[in-house]
Amino acid sequence: MSFEIIPAIDLRDGRVVRLRQGDYAQQTTYSNDPAELARRYLHDGASWLHVVDLDGARSGKLDNLAVIRAMVADGLQVQAGGGVREEDDLRRLFDVGVQRVVLGSVAIRAPETVARWLDTWGGDRLTIALDTRRIDDRWTLPSTGWTATETRTLDELAPWYAAHGAHHLLCTDIERDGMLAGFNLELYRHLADIAPELVVQASGGVRSLADIRAVRDVGVGGVILGRALLEGRFTLEDALAC
Repeated sequence: MSFEIIPAIDLRDGRVVRLRQGDYAQQTTYSNDPAELARRYLHDGASWLHVVDLDGARSGKLDNLAVIRAMVADGLQVQAGGGVREEDDLRRLFDVGVQRVVLGSVAIRAPETVARWLDTWGGDRLTIALDTRRIDDRWTLPSTGWTATETRTLDELAPWYAAHGAHHLLCTDIERDGMLAGFNLELYRHLADIAPELVVQASGGVRSLADIRAVRDVGVGGVILGRALLEGRFTLEDALAC
């Protein structure tokens, strides 16, 4: 299985930002030009870019669609999400050149609907995002920009989606997101046990090249790199080489 290094750009009000543990009140702004940052990642060797519309994640609308279109224009393969609620949202993202659409809240709240989309569009066009927070020994699944907690759990939905045609699963340990505390290797070992068919993208907490090597050895299919790249803890070229 190939291993992908995927830089991330989180969008809010058309700017590149990061949130601390998904908290909209704890935002750091890094750039007012997301398209320029995307071009830099392309120049440095990226094949894929992960884009999160943070405004859309809360509003349920594709608030940063024009910005996403600009990032696709330079030739990067983009997976993007945030605000996808209806099948028409999928079409709008595909129409601007997005290769894979990331489904978060709707994947938790309406799995039967997403299963129909998997039948229609295929498992390679959709990434199921089950971002999780451990509470009382359960991997819970917050939604709506991590502001609401649903009743379904990671252990319930990950194997369910594997059985319904999903290929790609993005999973973030919310407690580590933006914290530079390293990947939660226990989480990704657990996913390998309960849904070995899925190609897992690890996200949340990477601080060093050693973290990338460690989570790759657990068997994930790729890593999402956000704050560590934005703050220059290592370069994208170094990550691609490791």
